[in-house]
Amino acid sequence: MSGSYDETAGADDTMDSFWEVGNYKRAVKRFDDGHRLCNDLMGCLQERAKIEKAYGDQLTAWSKRWRQLIEKGPQYGSVERAWLAVMTEAEKVSELHQDVKNNLVNEDVEKVKNWQKEAYHKQMIGGFKEAKEAEEGFKKAQKPWAKKLKEMETAKKAYHMACKEEKLAAAREANGKTEASVTPDQQKKLHEKVDKCKQDVQKAKEKYEKSLEELNKCAPPYMESMEQVFDQCQQHEVKRLTFLKEALLDIKRHLNLTENQSYATIYRELERTILSANTQEDLKWFSNNHGPGMHMNWPAFEEYNPDQASAPPKKKKPDGAPPTPSTDHVAPPGDRSSVSSYEKNQAYSTEWSDDEQPAAHSGNENGGNGNSFEEDSTAGKGVRVRALYDYDGQEQDELSFKAGDELTKTEDEDEQGWCRGRLDSGREGLYPANYVEPI
Repeated sequence: MSGSYDETAGADDTMDSFWEVGNYKRAVKRFDDGHRLCNDLMGCLQERAKIEKAYGDQLTAWSKRWRQLIEKGPQYGSVERAWLAVMTEAEKVSELHQDVKNNLVNEDVEKVKNWQKEAYHKQMIGGFKEAKEAEEGFKKAQKPWAKKLKEMETAKKAYHMACKEEKLAAAREANGKTEASVTPDQQKKLHEKVDKCKQDVQKAKEKYEKSLEELNKCAPPYMESMEQVFDQCQQHEVKRLTFLKEALLDIKRHLNLTENQSYATIYRELERTILSANTQEDLKWFSNNHGPGMHMNWPAFEEYNPDQASAPPKKKKPDGAPPTPSTDHVAPPGDRSSVSSYEKNQAYSTEWSDDEQPAAHSGNENGGNGNSFEEDSTAGKGVRVRALYDYDGQEQDELSFKAGDELTKTEDEDEQGWCRGRLDSGREGLYPANYVEPI
């Protein structure tokens, strides 16, 4: 009898087993989990796509802003082109990140959505067809064994109750032998009760053992049927896991820009442009345009010529256009050597924070309060003029425009026939005064 109780001692350790009645529900739940995981993956990719788009947009805005500042600033020559190449890199990388965003949304998310639709079929009453079929299969496979298990549990309970009654009857008989008040007839009845309980225990034991034997005989076909249904669930899960692996590889391919040939080309071109910067050529250009290398019309005796004022020194001009002023002139105050307010000792703060845009300007000990790359406070002033002819700037600090274009004259004509102005795009420079007319 003690052996029977030991048999149930470890029952709690196996109550969570797949083979217990109803524990197949975890295998059925996997269909619901699989459908939900597809939704989770799509949500994950959509969030990453937003990040890629935001990063691309930030790169584009940053590039546009700094390209304008650099073009208006005092940097010149090949080093300026190298600096601007960094802006070009940002624009091209921005395009690649926009492509990543498009691939994630248009390819990867759509692929998961389509697979999910094919793999899981919703029912009108709720749930999925695949989960219902699996649950019905498990119930059918488990039903015979569950019936035998219930019979065995009933027989076991009856056997244990009989054992309990036998112990109580034996205890009462033992007590009756020690008590003088118990008559011999009563002792006989107590002894008969013990004998009857022993017979009941034996019958209950035989029935319990028989039901357990029948249950054990039912176990192999039960296990076989359950495994067949479980294998069908596994086959569906194999498809899901295989698809998920393939989808993640596609996602990795879209995210990994180092495998994109265009990405490598961007940095090869950037490096080539930076390495092409030539210090000596830049210094020579600056000397020829703003230093001792400039031509000078030294003062000489001139006879009076009444037509001289209307005919500035000639320079190559477009067909049908008036003569352009000569570039061989002494740089007047505010000419090409000071495109920005750089000479005013204005300092630009390069300290950034994660939450703020770069400061537009910051003061220094000399009292400056502006960005060396920002426009002067007078940038918004000027006179609007309209181009009479096409003009292609001959020098780096000259403007180019088409006949009919409108621009803003910011400085009056100098002695050489040049005006300073600003295009609507924000670019500032010199242009021939006789190529425009006031609006």
